Amino acid sequence: MLEVRGLQVRYGGINAVKGIDLEVGKGELVTLIGANGAGKTTTLKALAGLLRPAAGHIHYNGEDITARPACELVRLGLALVPEGRGVFGRLTVEENLAMGAYSRRDAAGIAADFDRVYGLLPRLAERRRQPGGTLSGGEQQMLAIGRAIMSRPRLLLLDEPSMGLAPLMVHKIFEAIRTVAAAGVTVLLVEQNARLALETCHRGYVMESGRISLAAGAPQLLADPRVRQAYLGE
Repeated sequence: MLEVRGLQVRYGGINAVKGIDLEVGKGELVTLIGANGAGKTTTLKALAGLLRPAAGHIHYNGEDITARPACELVRLGLALVPEGRGVFGRLTVEENLAMGAYSRRDAAGIAADFDRVYGLLPRLAERRRQPGGTLSGGEQQMLAIGRAIMSRPRLLLLDEPSMGLAPLMVHKIFEAIRTVAAAGVTVLLVEQNARLALETCHRGYVMESGRISLAAGAPQLLADPRVRQAYLGE
């Protein structure tokens, strides 16, 4: 579904992503792990059309989307849940979710997806009339995921969904991610909790200083002494 070749992304004079290759197959759960500043978020922003690559190519379902803007990619079924959630603080939960469906015109389908999101994330149903900015961090993360689901994504990019959350809420967020994936949505996950990410996903990539240093099945990465020492605290 997603094929990245030689991707480079620069910020001013800084080469943040230095020619990486990665693939995500349809129906896969794939994670990208690494230390802060490794280039993971920059990679996701480039894939989502928020940053223009300096070099390389991004193919999605066989189509070159390297120069396509984010608004077009959402319509093609590619959605980003950003780091920091990006919730509209003054809008209600329901209005935030409606923003996820801004490019759609199928009223019946949108209504069905509201029910789907509320079924998947019942806390949002309880808070539907509440301003997004008054929710807890975990509830805002649920809202950001729900908003992305409202666009009916085929590929969901998730950037640090567990950041700053209590362990119980992290468990609920990852439960929701597994449910979304089980419903047929392909997922590329950037996550600081390397152990949880690798226990959740099929395959993984390790990113260091803007490059992919390791790529393997999740069980192999969990057993790799380099990963265990650098990211699992062992």
